[in-house]
Amino acid sequence: MQFKLEGNRLFSLKKYDEAIKQYTKAISKSASNSVFYINRALCNLKLQRWNDVVSDCKTGLENDAQSIKGHFFLGQAYVELEMYDEAIINLSRANDLAQQQKQNFGDEVASMLRIAKRGKWQKMEKERIKQEIGLQTYLNNLMTKERDQEIQGLKDKCDIISSDETNPEISKINDKYQTRMDELNNLFAQVDDRRKTREVPDYLCGKISFEIMKDPVITPSGITYDRKDIEEHLQRVGHFDPVTRHELKLNQLIPNLAMRDVISNYIEDNGWVEDY
Repeated sequence: MQFKLEGNRLFSLKKYDEAIKQYTKAISKSASNSVFYINRALCNLKLQRWNDVVSDCKTGLENDAQSIKGHFFLGQAYVELEMYDEAIINLSRANDLAQQQKQNFGDEVASMLRIAKRGKWQKMEKERIKQEIGLQTYLNNLMTKERDQEIQGLKDKCDIISSDETNPEISKINDKYQTRMDELNNLFAQVDDRRKTREVPDYLCGKISFEIMKDPVITPSGITYDRKDIEEHLQRVGHFDPVTRHELKLNQLIPNLAMRDVISNYIEDNGWVEDY
């Protein structure tokens, strides 16, 4: 306990490396105490040593799978390592545990979970962009090859020795393929412009599932949730608003018709959102 207290003191002074040494000493005395690992993980998190955070949190969670901070810090490290699937699993677990244990972490866990989900989406978008660029390059090269073959065929047929671009037949072929390539590249440019707007605003997403809401309802506190999520929360966790912690009953939920219209219009204008 003495090492833990000293570690806490050093942490408060932002002497993270020195605090790590104290928590390590505490671990040597009691290797099964998850708090020591989680505290050391937080020091490593402050020092941006993401792999060390992962290692400490995993060990800590082996000793206490119900540790909210263990899952939360682990999720943050996975976000930094761009391991978004793992981050979402741990941050979702931290969020569930915070509600079950009625611990108030404000919007910290929820905010990080949104970052993880957005990171996963953006990573998928980068892969899609890479595939689209590859396809665009392939099609352009294919048309260039076809153009060159057609020009060579014309030369062979008409016994044209020179590659003079002023030859009307060659110019005609070049113009034809240039038009095709321009149309193709314009099409990809339009796709790129549409893709730049592919991000769902946070206010359209539920504060529990973090997915775009299907049936938004508003509480007396003025917080909007997706109906299925808040009803499940009330039945499984307790009769209180998960954000404000105020008492909340099922019959107090009111359909948020204005938000429903906003979401419907957004989905209508952005069909891709179904995959978000």
